[in-house]
Amino acid sequence: MTSPTASPAGGVPPADDASDGPRVRAGRGHLSIDWDRVPGAAGYLVHRADGDGPYQVVDHRGGDLLAVPDPPYTDTTVEPGRAVRYAVRPVFDADRPDDAPLGPPSGPAAALADGDGTVEVTVDAARQLGPVHRPWRDMIGSEHLSLLLSTDRVGGEEMGGGLAAALERVHRELGVERVRAHGILGDDLGVYREVDGQPAHDFAGIDRVLDALAPTGLRPVLELSFTPRALARDPSRVVTDAGVSSPPRDWDRWAALVGDLVRHLRSRVGDAELRRWAVEVWNEPDLDCFWTGSREDYLRMYDVTAHAVREACPGLPVGGPATAATKWIEPFLDHVDVSRAPLDFLSTHVYGSPPLDLRPALARHGRAGTPLLWTEWGPSPTHFAPVNDSVLSAAFVATGMQEAAGRVASLACWVASDHFEELGRPPALLHGGFGLLSVGNLAKPRFWALWMLERLAPAQLAARLDGDGAGSLVRVWPSVDPRTGRVAVVLWNGTLDQGVLDRPDQRDRLHRSVRLRVDGLPHDAYELRHRRLDEQTSNLSATARRLGVDGWPTAGQWAALRAADRLADATEPVTVTPEHGTVGLPVTLPMPSISLLELTPR
Repeated sequence: MTSPTASPAGGVPPADDASDGPRVRAGRGHLSIDWDRVPGAAGYLVHRADGDGPYQVVDHRGGDLLAVPDPPYTDTTVEPGRAVRYAVRPVFDADRPDDAPLGPPSGPAAALADGDGTVEVTVDAARQLGPVHRPWRDMIGSEHLSLLLSTDRVGGEEMGGGLAAALERVHRELGVERVRAHGILGDDLGVYREVDGQPAHDFAGIDRVLDALAPTGLRPVLELSFTPRALARDPSRVVTDAGVSSPPRDWDRWAALVGDLVRHLRSRVGDAELRRWAVEVWNEPDLDCFWTGSREDYLRMYDVTAHAVREACPGLPVGGPATAATKWIEPFLDHVDVSRAPLDFLSTHVYGSPPLDLRPALARHGRAGTPLLWTEWGPSPTHFAPVNDSVLSAAFVATGMQEAAGRVASLACWVASDHFEELGRPPALLHGGFGLLSVGNLAKPRFWALWMLERLAPAQLAARLDGDGAGSLVRVWPSVDPRTGRVAVVLWNGTLDQGVLDRPDQRDRLHRSVRLRVDGLPHDAYELRHRRLDEQTSNLSATARRLGVDGWPTAGQWAALRAADRLADATEPVTVTPEHGTVGLPVTLPMPSISLLELTPR
């Protein structure tokens, strides 16, 4: 892989032709591609060619930015008998992903191998690597919070009460602390009107929303959007009842609205509480559906808003640009370098891939250490996408959280609940909605993935993986509680390739048998508990199919679904006795699946 040196802001370093190309390891059903990291890169695009044919980006069907932050990359899209080569392109700026040269190719063409599908995982319970970082805890996404006030019913459930129940559950069971939602300045809350040509602000609707949110235990991240119609340059460009996608027609009046809101909140909750909230300026201004102005209009919007927030409450964090697909990062940082607008965190979104590493971009702008908040993230940017309800999405979440751990302050799953109406209300229990929880507050696979990760103990442990798909398909996140000696290990088998959902034969080739070994155990006996999620176990979709749910459940089906709403044990808990401090545990990991194994001293 080429190894260029770091570049100035927005620039692309020259390639070093002396470096080798990617290293390819063949296995059963997959090819694993590894390469040397490039200083200053945010991520990498993996290209593939048939023999000496043209190189094209491997499309894992994420529907968004296909770049990944780090090697290795697992290609499960290769057909049996096909010989391919790879090359990798570093990405320094997501707005210009093809600016850097394509690196040198891999060696001889590679094809799928007849691996044995076995992976050895060795965990050292005596070797702690530091605290477990939990990027899911900071924030979760939600539909606009005014939905908490809705008495409309969907699937037999009141939308406001259903959303509140979901937010409370992610706080209680996943440890989430804050919620980010659209449209706090929208017309549905009546925050702005003009009387005899003069602005009138009314925050009573926002107060009702905050009162409804408080019992959930979550604090708000205030996404300052959208423009009230009476203040909009083009009031015809309606996003939803939550407001208009147009820039304001009067920047002073916009600044006054923002400042008055922050001062109102400051008087309502006090400085200490308000500083635990945050303000994000707008939502995805790079997309026409959310912003009809130019990029320059947004940059002005950011400056005006950030200065108004800072003046009204100096300790309230403010940031942006909240763009889709990691866009506008370099232009935004270039701009605030000059405008000197406050920037307490950098925020953006991505779907279908783990988040890129934006620390080099911040460092190039002299902002190393600025918190990175990925305020929307998930397996697909598409509402009604089957992957959103799938077990594959659970493995995706585990991989993304592990890759983000230690380098981002927040990786916020979009969204907590299937109670969602911006792109259409839920037509059935299982409809490919964005939620971690269904209408009716039933856990979908992504929820269970985060539930398992939340069970990780405080200290991370060292681990070694060897075998067919080790570290690429099969991943491990091991931990220990130094106080109690409880060891918690999360193991999963997954791929970014969403096409495996449509290829059952390929999924079969990607099943793995894992021999998990835990060394360094100091106690004489442990209780072993193994909970798992796979296509047939703990999977809401499979349970609904077994019950014959068609559309919305009947009363009896609702009762059965709620009774099954738990993470199932793969086997009954048993007592295990280490031999010379070691326990060996066989674990079957179908594609896709995720397991939580806990060893608790007896």
